[in-house]
Amino acid sequence: MKPSILALVLMSALPATCLAQDADAPDTGWSGTGELGLAIAKGNTDSETLTGSLALSHEDPVWRHAVGASFLYGKSDGLETAYRYDVFAESGYRLTGRSYLLGSIRNERDHFASYEYQWTASASYGYEAIKREATQLTFEIGPGYRWAKLQGVQVHNNETIVRGSMEFKHAFNANTSVYDTLLVEAGSDNTFAVNDAGVKVKMTQALALKAGLETRYNTDVLPGIKNTDNLTTINVVYDF
Repeated sequence: MKPSILALVLMSALPATCLAQDADAPDTGWSGTGELGLAIAKGNTDSETLTGSLALSHEDPVWRHAVGASFLYGKSDGLETAYRYDVFAESGYRLTGRSYLLGSIRNERDHFASYEYQWTASASYGYEAIKREATQLTFEIGPGYRWAKLQGVQVHNNETIVRGSMEFKHAFNANTSVYDTLLVEAGSDNTFAVNDAGVKVKMTQALALKAGLETRYNTDVLPGIKNTDNLTTINVVYDF
């Protein structure tokens, strides 16, 4: 079964009451965030590293939707040193003021990791433990399935997983905030985890600078490849 088909099955498995969307609920429209970071070195070593991401979200009293993509590309002395991108999409239906059901799908591809790609699809229960203007803390957990292929060989690791996530945000004031997001996809063959933490400082209403540390971890890796990857970034952010 293809990932896109399973995602539709997962979404259709939501309770029938999900179809009873409140037609009178206010529509706040879509909002988004784009990020871009670039490092260039010329001299004894010629290297370029480019990172970027784009995320769109929409939420009303009943539904919440989000889509996004990110990438990392690096080259040193004419040789590719980094190539990774991932995309995701999710839709959720609110049960109460703090809880919701969520269907999500994610795809990651990496030329320099143990896995050439990892597709995952899941259905989760989410709960907003802290929901204040300055501070938000949200947890999600649920079952899913992963399609994965090892790098450079025709070996596939397809398995049932448990997906869990945590998202924390806190604004110290109107200009400075911190964030920490954690995603875990645990299976018998491999457990994948990624944590992204950092600080964001607004320069204008729309533009900001963000410094972050992203840590990616796989329990099962090929010989010669490390379990953990760390990426430190300083990006320009545009909110719209």
